[in-house]
Amino acid sequence: MIDIWLLVALGGVGMLAGFVDAVAGGGGLIAVPALLSAGFSPVAALATNKVQGVAGTCAAAWTYWRKGFITIRSLVPGIAAAFVGSFAGAYTVTVIDTSALGIAVPVAVIAVALYFALSPSIRDVDGIARLNFAVFVPIVGFVIGFYDGIFGPGTGSFFMLAFVALFGLSAVRATANTKVLNVTSNLAALFYFIPAGEVVWSVGLAMAAGQLVGGYLGALTGIRFGARLIRPLVIVVSIVLAARLLFFP
Repeated sequence: MIDIWLLVALGGVGMLAGFVDAVAGGGGLIAVPALLSAGFSPVAALATNKVQGVAGTCAAAWTYWRKGFITIRSLVPGIAAAFVGSFAGAYTVTVIDTSALGIAVPVAVIAVALYFALSPSIRDVDGIARLNFAVFVPIVGFVIGFYDGIFGPGTGSFFMLAFVALFGLSAVRATANTKVLNVTSNLAALFYFIPAGEVVWSVGLAMAAGQLVGGYLGALTGIRFGARLIRPLVIVVSIVLAARLLFFP
């Protein structure tokens, strides 16, 4: 039986994680360490994090969609590809050694931070697309979804970078589209975790309740402040993620 006050505290953690994730991604940087500190095994922490993360990203995606920042029809191929990619990645991680990603991913995440710090294309209006959205979104969805299934940290940052740098979306629209594909890749991973019995449901549901509130408020905040908030928060989240992966693997 898990202490009620622990559930309340983790629900608060879920709300904070959902808020940050809805604006810039990286909610797992808050939620997973909290679960590990509460005494859960790494696998249980990751599995439970997926449950609460789905709730927050759903709330954020729904809010962005209601405000007109997402066109679901154009994302359907990318959603399907991200699901297949994440599922394939979750299977692949059981048969190959992924230790090399512990070095490669921080370098890539730092590159994301530098892009968001230096690029003039991070703004509140759409820019010029370098690639055709309909053709290349499914490819991006599969590749980053595969990465999410096989490793995970930085998935939101990589989706954000793709939507801004490749497809010319504004900061808010890039965040909105990222949330939709994040929901998909998280659900695919849960298809592996749930049958294995790794999810701590009481904790996952308590944190999910917090995530619903945090995801909703975070999406409204991202819409309200746009690139002024999204750009610096993505930079901070990316740097913190890189530091954690390098020094606290």
